[in-house]
Amino acid sequence: MKLTFRLIAAVAAALLAAACGKQEAPAPKTEAKKEEAKKAEPLKVGFVYVSPVGDAGWTAQHDAGRREMEQALAGKVVTTFVEKVPEGADAERVIRDLAAQGNKLIFTTSFGFMNPTIKVAEEFPDVKFEHATGYKTAANVGTYNIRFYEGRYLAGIVAGRMTKTNTLGYVAAFPIPEVLQGINAFTLGARSVNPKAQVRVIWVNSWYDPGKERDAANTLIGQGADVLTHHTDSTAVVAAAEEKGKMAVAYHSNMSKFAPKAQIAAVTHHWGAYYTKVAQSVLDGTWKPSNLWGGMKDGMIKLEAISPSVPKDVVDLVKAKEAEIITGKCHPFTGPIRTNTGKEVIASGHLTDEQLGKMDFYVEGVVGKVPAGGS
Repeated sequence: MKLTFRLIAAVAAALLAAACGKQEAPAPKTEAKKEEAKKAEPLKVGFVYVSPVGDAGWTAQHDAGRREMEQALAGKVVTTFVEKVPEGADAERVIRDLAAQGNKLIFTTSFGFMNPTIKVAEEFPDVKFEHATGYKTAANVGTYNIRFYEGRYLAGIVAGRMTKTNTLGYVAAFPIPEVLQGINAFTLGARSVNPKAQVRVIWVNSWYDPGKERDAANTLIGQGADVLTHHTDSTAVVAAAEEKGKMAVAYHSNMSKFAPKAQIAAVTHHWGAYYTKVAQSVLDGTWKPSNLWGGMKDGMIKLEAISPSVPKDVVDLVKAKEAEIITGKCHPFTGPIRTNTGKEVIASGHLTDEQLGKMDFYVEGVVGKVPAGGS
């Protein structure tokens, strides 16, 4: 009996040990599944917009880029955006909210979002931030921009050849280097084919204010401008040109829908490929802060939707200059260049990126003075 009891006890102990062992075995598998599930979660990407998305304009192009990224990385990313965000304290709050909501990549798409982006980035070191058109970076903040001036130069060629009054009108937002580069490149392009061309500028001190933009456009028309362009976000300027029977060069987007007769060309922005590339780098774990300044050779800026009313020889010239810009043979800011007060900027060669980034003057052919308040 003692033997039998010992045998039963031994068998029971063995079974108990085996059972306990079976309960512990799945633990590593459970952890592995959790890790796989974590990897399978899509990357949350947030966008902050300064103006409404709308059908055309600065924000519309950024949103088109967001949707292009979503399509290219289907199933790998989910995006959200907040529009009509004022630059300043409101921007800081919105950016912080997006980070707190679990977005691991956030694009802030206006110059005035720069300091709020830097501040929030310090609070969320595990979040990657990309700021458009700014110059401040950090360990988790990169910047990106487009050489808008390349498209502006080509647009100036078209405007310079199409004007009958030799007066071109330009509605501008703020006197920062990016905007001044556009005004000056447009002027240099126009005067390369029409030395008599002059550019008049009205500053509206807002990126998006259709009422002010329209009023500025009408004032420029009253001053003799028969071709208008703008560095503001809405379609108001091209719409004003349409109503008054004048010509217009659209900016950001093709705005022919709003000015089918007036629009003679459009300088367009293309962000989708860059957004896709950045998101993929975050997914791959290879993202690093950078300072991109892309141009025509990168497909980020184009002159499109040239009207049939533009003569073929002008179109051919634009295409030839576009090819030279892409190859580096042509730089819009090649000397000799003087300010509109006669001061020599550069005698030969072309302005460096550092010089372009500090631009604070008008070139010959622009009427008036640069207002105070640039940065």
